[in-house]
Amino acid sequence: MKIAIYSRGLDSEMGNPILILLDELARYETEVYIYRPLIETMHIPGHLSEKMIPFNGSQDLNEEIDCLISLGGDGTMLDAVTMVRDYGIPILGINFGRLGFLASISRDELTSAVEALINRTFVVDKRTLMHLDSNEPLFGDAPFALNEFAIHKRDTSPMIKIHTYLNGEFLNTYWADGLIVATPTGSTGYNMSCNGPILFPESASFVITPVAPHNLNVRSIIVPDNNIISFEVEGRADMFICALDARREIVSKSVQLAVRKEQFCVNLVRLNENSFLSTLRTKLTWGLDKRN
Repeated sequence: MKIAIYSRGLDSEMGNPILILLDELARYETEVYIYRPLIETMHIPGHLSEKMIPFNGSQDLNEEIDCLISLGGDGTMLDAVTMVRDYGIPILGINFGRLGFLASISRDELTSAVEALINRTFVVDKRTLMHLDSNEPLFGDAPFALNEFAIHKRDTSPMIKIHTYLNGEFLNTYWADGLIVATPTGSTGYNMSCNGPILFPESASFVITPVAPHNLNVRSIIVPDNNIISFEVEGRADMFICALDARREIVSKSVQLAVRKEQFCVNLVRLNENSFLSTLRTKLTWGLDKRN
């Protein structure tokens, strides 16, 4: 089995969980690919590192890799998505961050997660991605997002007007600080923080949520994900922020933007007992009211 390991790096107070992971994988004589910066920053001993294959990015990965293990939080998982792209490599997230909706497997489950990988007793969830089209080159060769696309005003600039269209038909003009278009996966992220609804992963929808709208009657709207959602931005400032997940670019208000469902999906690994509902209950402490 071929396993890739990716992480942005972990706090020193967490110890060195990569060594634990490598020891577990070594028990099964697994071929290990590791993100090159981790070899030095995590002080991996030479007798272990010499047996591993370092990689620098997506160009060093291929469809033959059975799984990519992401060590960190949800931000690390979003980075991992840009690594695997359309290769179809399943991503397993071990949560060393805070909330962890994407990286939902706790660090205490690391050993059992490796056993599940080796024995292939895991579940793969296909998650929809979102693709950004624009008349200017944005986000290099990775113009896609797992969580959301967002338009936002810059810093202390006045609110902006975002004219929004569904398949070319006018939907609404949002007078707001910004606008979020989230996938079902991203509905528990920035969208939820702005009072947007939570969508089930298989709901085949996008949710459009304004950020601090100036009109009290403006609410989130859920649309089928076969729509093309396009935008025109007005504002006193000449530039605004365009974001895909944790990546952002400053663009001119003259840019033309549209989002649609990406042609490929990303595969997320979960253990059999970790369903979407159980993740919601755990992360949002649902059902733990002391009055019950």
